[in-house]
Amino acid sequence: MQKKIYRYAVLSGFLIWVGLAQTGCRSSKNLGELNKDTSGLYRTDKESGDSTTIASKAWSEFFTDAQLKSLIEEGLTNNLDLKIATERINQAQSSLKMAKAALYPTLGVGGQVEYTRYSNGDRGEDVLGYEANNITLGLTTSWEIDAWGKLNNQKKAQLAAYLNSQEYANLVQTNLIAGIASSYYSLIALDEQLQITLETIKLLGENAATMQALKDAGMQNGAAVEQSNALLYSTQLSVPELESQIRQVENAICVLLGRKPGEVKRSTIADQVVPNELEYGIPAQLLAYRPDVKQAELSFRMAYSLTNAAQASLYPSITISSGALGYSNSTFSGFFSPENIAANIVGGIVQPIFNKRQLRSNLEIAKSQQREAALAFESTLLQAGQEVSDVLYGFKASLAKNDLRNKQITSLNTAVDFTHDLLMAGEANYVEVITAQRSLLTAQLSKVNDKLEQLNYCVSLYKALGGGSN
Repeated sequence: MQKKIYRYAVLSGFLIWVGLAQTGCRSSKNLGELNKDTSGLYRTDKESGDSTTIASKAWSEFFTDAQLKSLIEEGLTNNLDLKIATERINQAQSSLKMAKAALYPTLGVGGQVEYTRYSNGDRGEDVLGYEANNITLGLTTSWEIDAWGKLNNQKKAQLAAYLNSQEYANLVQTNLIAGIASSYYSLIALDEQLQITLETIKLLGENAATMQALKDAGMQNGAAVEQSNALLYSTQLSVPELESQIRQVENAICVLLGRKPGEVKRSTIADQVVPNELEYGIPAQLLAYRPDVKQAELSFRMAYSLTNAAQASLYPSITISSGALGYSNSTFSGFFSPENIAANIVGGIVQPIFNKRQLRSNLEIAKSQQREAALAFESTLLQAGQEVSDVLYGFKASLAKNDLRNKQITSLNTAVDFTHDLLMAGEANYVEVITAQRSLLTAQLSKVNDKLEQLNYCVSLYKALGGGSN
C-alpha cells in the first residue's frame, strides 16, 4: 500500500511539473506578439497603393554616376566599420555554434590512476600497510536532457543574435553607401559653387575697371570705385574657404573608402539628374527592407527566447552527469583484456528550491526586457515612418523651388544688364549695379544648393526605405 502511495505521489509530482512547464511556456508565448500595424505610417497627400519602391533596387542601379559607383564599390571593399561589422557576424556565428552544441552530449577520452594506502583499524597494526591501485582509461560523456526547452530556447536566442549581427552589417552598409553618395554630391556642388564664384570674380573685376574709367571721366565718384572693389574683394575672400571645404570633403570621403586623404575623382553636378518623383511603396515594406527595423524585431525574438529559457530554468534539470566506457584494473598487466572492460553511468534530476527566488527574479527581468524590446520595435518603426514622411515632403517642397529659382536668376541677369546700361547712360547709380550683381551671385549659389538638397533627399529616401542593404 505504501509503495502504491509513493508511486502515485511521484507520478502526480511529475505531472504537476509538466503542467507548470506548459503553463509557463504559454504565459511567455502570450508576450510573443509585436505591434506591426503600419497603416498611415507615412504622412503623404494620398496613401500609395503601389508596392514599387526604390528600396528594392540595388545601389548600382539606383546610382548612375560612374565615378560615384566606383567610389561606393571601393568603400564596400575597404571600409573599416564594415569590416568590424563582419567580425561581429563571425563572433555571433561562433556563439550560435556553441549554443547548438549544448543540445548534444559531450564526449571525451579520460584516464585516471588512483593509489590508496590505509591501515588495519581493528588491531591498530600495520599503519598504512595496506595499499590499493585502480587504473582507468576510456570514453567519458555528460549530457543535460533538454526536457523543458531551456537549451533549445537559448539556441534560438543565439540565432536571433546572429541574424541581428547580419542586419547590423546591412545597416552599416546602408549608411556607408548613403554617406559616400551625400559626400560626393556635396563635393561636386562645392566644385560648381567655386566655378560660379571664379566667373563672378572675373565679371566683378571688369565692373571695377569700368567704375574706375567712369571716375576718371568724371562720371562717377570715388565711392563707386571703392564699393565695386569691396564687392570684388569680398567675393575673392570666399574662394579660399570653398577650396578648404573641398579638401575637407575629399578627406572625409577617403576615410569612408578606407584610404589615406587625397584627391577624389568625380564628375560635375550638371551631370546629375534629379527625378520628378520617387517610388516609396507601402509602409509595410519597411519590415522587410529597413535593417534597423529588422534588428529591433530580432532583438524582440531574442528576448522572447530568453524569457522561455528563464521559465524553463524553474523546472527540474535532468542530466547524465557522468558516463564512462573503458578499461579498469589495478595494474597495467593485461590492462586491455576483455575481463577489464568497465562501464558506469550516473544520472540525476535536480529541482531548484532555495535558489528559486533568484530564478524567478531572472524570469521577471527577462519578461521586462521582452516588453522593453517590443516597445523599442514600435519606437523604431515610428521613427522610420517619420524619416520617410519628412523626406517625401522635403523633396516635394524642394522641387517646387526650381521654377521660381530659374525665374529669379533670369530676372537678376536682366537686372544686371539693365543697371549696367543705365549706369553707362548716367541714369543709374553704382549702388543699383552692385546690388544687382550681389543678388545674382547669391541666387546662382542658391540654385546649386537647391540641386544638392534634392540629390540628398533622393539619397535620404533610399536610405530611409532600407535601400542598399543587399
